[in-house]
Amino acid sequence: MARIAGINLPNKRLEVALTAIYGVGRSTANKILANLAIDKNRRTNDLSETDVNRLREVIERSFKVEGELRREVLSNIKRMRDIGSYRGTRHEKHLPARGQRTKTNSRTVRGNTRKTMGSGKRLLTKT
Repeated sequence: MARIAGINLPNKRLEVALTAIYGVGRSTANKILANLAIDKNRRTNDLSETDVNRLREVIERSFKVEGELRREVLSNIKRMRDIGSYRGTRHEKHLPARGQRTKTNSRTVRGNTRKTMGSGKRLLTKT
């Protein structure tokens, strides 16, 4: 089993298997495989040890992945909170930070998930 950036890659096509690494998506995976001249339809278990080492070297040298990227994202959010920006306050309140509507959508972000119809709905009080 191939291990890159601390992640065991699943036995899938390489194009898909590389997306198991945090910070590597489909387009990045395709670029990496094209640069190394590795067929994107090969399975992870079919890779030779030299191919795995080449992949590991390119990914860890050229891209921020896994722990380093997670730390950077968290530090960016912390910075926004500290300076009191709008996005920072939205992160503090656990609300959508990118302008989405919140009246009907974003139930999962607000913690108002409904298992059955009407179970999470807030009651209106009549005055």
